[in-house]
Order: sequence, then C-alpha cells, then structure tokens
Amino acid sequence: MVNKKFNGGALSPEKNNIRRRKFGAILYSDPPISDFQEQEDNNDFSSPRNSTASIPSSRLYNAAAAEAMSSTPSSSTSSPYMSPWNQPSPFTKSPWIETVHPIDEDDNQYTKLPKYGLIGSLVREEGHIYSLAASGDLLYTGSDSKNIRIWKNLKDFSGFKTNSGLVKAIVVLGDKIFTGHQDGKIRVWRFLGNKRKAYKRVGNLPTTRDYFKKSMNPKNYVEVRRNRNVPWIKHFDAVSCMSVDVDQGLLYSGSWDKTFKVWRISDSKCLESITAHDDAVNSVVVAFDGLVFTGSADGTVKAWRRELVGKNTKHVLVETLLKQEYAITSLAVNPTAAVLYAGSSDGLVNFWEMEKHFMSYGGVLRGHKLAVLCLAVGGNVVLSGSADKSICVWRWEEGGVHICVSVLTGHSGPVKCLAVEKDHEEEAENWGQNRIVYSGSLDKSVKVWRISEHSPSLKELQEQ
Repeated sequence: MVNKKFNGGALSPEKNNIRRRKFGAILYSDPPISDFQEQEDNNDFSSPRNSTASIPSSRLYNAAAAEAMSSTPSSSTSSPYMSPWNQPSPFTKSPWIETVHPIDEDDNQYTKLPKYGLIGSLVREEGHIYSLAASGDLLYTGSDSKNIRIWKNLKDFSGFKTNSGLVKAIVVLGDKIFTGHQDGKIRVWRFLGNKRKAYKRVGNLPTTRDYFKKSMNPKNYVEVRRNRNVPWIKHFDAVSCMSVDVDQGLLYSGSWDKTFKVWRISDSKCLESITAHDDAVNSVVVAFDGLVFTGSADGTVKAWRRELVGKNTKHVLVETLLKQEYAITSLAVNPTAAVLYAGSSDGLVNFWEMEKHFMSYGGVLRGHKLAVLCLAVGGNVVLSGSADKSICVWRWEEGGVHICVSVLTGHSGPVKCLAVEKDHEEEAENWGQNRIVYSGSLDKSVKVWRISEHSPSLKELQEQ
C-alpha cells in the first residue's frame, strides 16, 4: 500500500507503475460466455498475471472479465483446471450458517417468515441481476435483459425497457431515476405515480442538445485511443457506477473509459470530466467532509475534493489511499462513523477511518474466499457480497472494531449487487434497528433478507 499526500496545485492524478492487463477486446465489452470459456480452456493469456494455472482466480478481475467469468456456468469438463467458481465458500462448514428457503412458492406468499434471515425471493427470468436501488417501499432491479423492473411488497409492481445496453447502475433521487448502461449512456426516467404506465423516459445525460453543441467545437474532443477522438462530455464506454451528492445537487458517474464525470442535476449539464485512473473505474461514492472516492481495476482507491481553482470549481486529487495489484471492485461509506470500505478481487475488504487530518488506514475484513463484488452500508452494518455466493454481515463498533454477525447463504451464483433499507414494518425487540437487505445475483434472482443492526456476533451465538 502506498499513500501519497496531495501537495499543492496538481489537478490531475499521478500515474502509477501498475502493469496494464492484456485482455484486449474483452476489457471494453461483455463477451459471450462461450467465448470467454474458450479462452479459459486454451489458457493462452499473454500476461503471467492472467494465467489460471499459476495464480488465484481473483487476479483475473478487471471490469469486464469479472462479469464474464461470474456468469460462466460450472462444468467439470469445460476446463483442464478446477473452476474457481466451483470451490466452496470457507463458511460452508460453519455451525452458524442456516440457509432459509421460502415456503411453497406456488402459494405466491411466504408464511411463517423468520424473524431474521431470508424472507423472500424475487425471480423473473430476465437475465442476470447487475444493479439494485431501494427507495422507500420500492425496489428497482437492472439486468442484462435491458429491463428495469420495479418491485413492491415482494411483488412485481411495474417496469420499463431501454433500447440498448444492459443496466449496470441505478440511482433514485425523488421522482427521478438515473440508469447507467453498458452502451455508455445515462438515461433519466420520471415516476408519474400510480398510473398504468408509471414511468416515463425524460432524457439522457448529456442532453442531445448539449452533445451536439459540444461536438461542433474540435477543442471539446479528447483522444481515447489511437486515431479516435470523442467529445469529453459523454462516456464512450460502459457506465459502471453512479452516486448522488444530494446537498450539492450533483450526480457522479464512473465508467470503464477510466473517467468519472460530474453532472448538475437541475439542468443535466456535464460540469467536469476527470481522467481518474489507468484502468476502468468500477466504483464512485460521495462521502463525508466533501470527499468523493473512486476505485478502479488498476488497483487504486483515490480521494477527491471539489475546490475552487482560480475562477472555476474543480475536483482535485487529495490522496491515493491504496495502490495494489488486485482490482478494486466496489466502495461504500458509513457517513456517520466516517469510514470508507473498499472491496477487491482478492476477497478482502480494506477500510479507512477519518481522523483529525485525513483518512487513516484501519485494517482489513477477511470473510470471503473469492472476489468481493459489491458492498453496502446500513447504519453501522456493512455487507459484502462475493463471487463465492455468500454475503458477510459486519457490524462496526467504536475503535474501528468490526464483528462478523452473520453469513447469508442461499444464492446459487455470484452476488453482484446489494441494497439496504430500514425496516419500517418491523421494530426490533431486543437487538435494535432492523434492516432489509436486497441481494442481486448472477443466478437471475433477488433475495430479500431481514437483519438486525445489533444482533449478537457469530462467536456469541456459538457460545450459547
């Protein structure tokens, strides 16, 4: 790990010496599963870091390869090596695990629901689940079917369909829904209320007018690769993540094009485009103290702050918190405790805590055998979803102590996305505030869990 302090007026991040992965075309597209399986069978990756024979599967992760491998069906004859996706979770023999299944699904209702644990499964054969967003009693799910499905009270409530690009990110702000897509577009929708067609597409980011206006001036073009220039105002590769600064009215979007962009929500203007990393940006989160964090497949986590530079307001690199060999797949923040979490392809979750001067490295959470694909925070509860098909539930306590209180199992595929909401229906009797957790998986399902923020730890349960 290398920490570098921001020392004055540099407006662009430093370049690091991490070797670029030689994945070629698969870095910028989602290849068919069969094509990726053929590559795995041939074992002909040009870089030694990408050899399945010599290194852990987690090192194979970058933005595109992670999803391609995650959706590869297991087969004992498809590869000369044991598929890392067939390896069991390290918790399979844990005495604390109890996999809960819903009662007869033919009844279309869940009876005798457990107080805590799995309370429902949402299944609609529309493809792998890549994104989730919870808002009140509504759950939004995005998949590679290009559909955005809305659920209410564990039932299919509504939905809308896009023309192209699987849905990789969803953000809800009031009656507006922003969706980020594989084709590099950000689409904007509006909730119209309890009507027959409750959702209407109201625009794109950038707007068509702004895009054509910027395209007219050659100075607004940037070189993205040899002999290819594009307007800086638009992502030219998959939009992988989004985050909202409600107070400032800003939307942040990260992309596989190595940039994150800053949008003013009120008029859909693109205010900035920052080339932030040497590889795909996998996560961007608005945090505390005016900070924005980005995580990338280049193995770095960077902190940015919006500051006045001359007459303009720009995002300035404050510090590189982490520089490692393994790809950063996800970020999450606990705004109350001022803690940042970063999941990576080696199965670890690193975290930092705010101190007097800046972020201080707090340690690492070890709970998964395969790559961490997603993170979520609700109150003082931290959840990590993994390619090992499990979800670890951690509780933050004073002094930076994290206690694993549960391991949720039940998915038959990698857990790709998580969302957490307060449980307004049930009040915890002895353990404090309940949380409803939604987990989306490449097994094409969303599972709904109830957890408590103050439940006893696994160690305490074992000693009872």
